Amino acid sequence: MRTTRQAIDTVLRPSDEVAEALAQGAPVVALESTIISHGLPQPRNLEVAAELEEIVREAGAVPATIAVLDGVARIGLDGEGLKRIATESGLRKLGFRDLPAAAALGASGATTVSATSFLAARAGIRIFATGGLGGVHREWAVTQDESADLDMLSRTRITVVCAGVKSILDVPATLQRLETRGVSVAGFRTGEFPGFYLHTSGEPIDWRIESAEEAARIMRAQDALGGPESALIVANPVPVDEQLDPALHDRVLAEALAAAEREKITGQAITPFLLGYLVRGTGGASLEANLAAVRGNVRLAGQIAAAWSRGN
Repeated sequence: MRTTRQAIDTVLRPSDEVAEALAQGAPVVALESTIISHGLPQPRNLEVAAELEEIVREAGAVPATIAVLDGVARIGLDGEGLKRIATESGLRKLGFRDLPAAAALGASGATTVSATSFLAARAGIRIFATGGLGGVHREWAVTQDESADLDMLSRTRITVVCAGVKSILDVPATLQRLETRGVSVAGFRTGEFPGFYLHTSGEPIDWRIESAEEAARIMRAQDALGGPESALIVANPVPVDEQLDPALHDRVLAEALAAAEREKITGQAITPFLLGYLVRGTGGASLEANLAAVRGNVRLAGQIAAAWSRGN
């Protein structure tokens, strides 16, 4: 029988650079891969993947883009791995629940927030940057549709830097759910929860921080207090001058929701349908706002990782 360590090595493999950084206590930032495989057109997706990794390096941290290749969770991708995620057809979108099957069957796929959070924490990475989280869907009382992201963050000790939750969701209900599940939320230089494509959702949040060092101090307080292994969300709004025009956003989103109802789009199909409608309906402006948010989140995550590393 194989040892647990040997079994782990067959399904979870940090790159040499990431493994060395973790062993030395150097700052590392996890990055998800679904934006590369499913969120952007080719060849721009590969260009953005390289750009985001460079932003992490400029902040003084090591990037660890996470994906599953041939059944192995790769914690940090080399150039060939990034190219596969950007160009290979038929890649799955893997949430946490899909990881055992992907490992057992040798599948390849990009990791969502729930899978990336789990794998990053499992590898010993504390900071993760993404665009927007999943959350509670509109009409939850009817559909009971809630992203697995929320459950995973309620039981994973990781800091996620994001621009709020996707604006197609029920933002107030999502914030209530995060409170119920014990997930801490702090606004970065804001007292309002960001609106993903928009600078603000208009929803207040209880805690505001002004620096990466304050985020790192909250992380250390989490560890000192103990308790459930829940996440810290650092909500970082897209700059006002880079947000999607709010009036355009509201109009196109209303059209998208009406179209989804007419076409009876439900379940897992609803999110890509709505996001795709927003891209088309805004002439690509929603995608640019998304990328602006991701760049800012990745930069801040690198700064938090550096501050965290200095204090440990």
